Amino acid sequence: MSFLIFLLSGIAGGILGGMGMGGGTLLIPLLTTVCGVKQSAAQGVNLLCFLPMSAVALFVHAKSGLLKKEGLAFLTVPALLFSALSAVAAAYLPDAALSKGFGVFLIGLSFFQFASAFRMKKSKNAF
Repeated sequence: MSFLIFLLSGIAGGILGGMGMGGGTLLIPLLTTVCGVKQSAAQGVNLLCFLPMSAVALFVHAKSGLLKKEGLAFLTVPALLFSALSAVAAAYLPDAALSKGFGVFLIGLSFFQFASAFRMKKSKNAF
């Protein structure tokens, strides 16, 4: 039964990751609350899952001509650097701090998404 729960969690995270939302917004809470995985392990699993998903997404977007190559290094290099530093920091932080930090991130993300949707609706009504 636990295999099925892990499998369904991975599918749900993969679907959201493929849609561009970020699979970790669902995968990490599923792993910690439903599957009983420690926060640090869940975040590590999310990072490992992100690598193949992002590689496939990059390939598909590049093949479709949707990839802007200008400024790519200025975005990629700092992202890789801070991802590695954050992963090392997460390995040494207590699970409670990681859980609270991730919760704050999700709350901030929800406010950003709400504001973005409200702005889009407003701009559509302007025409």
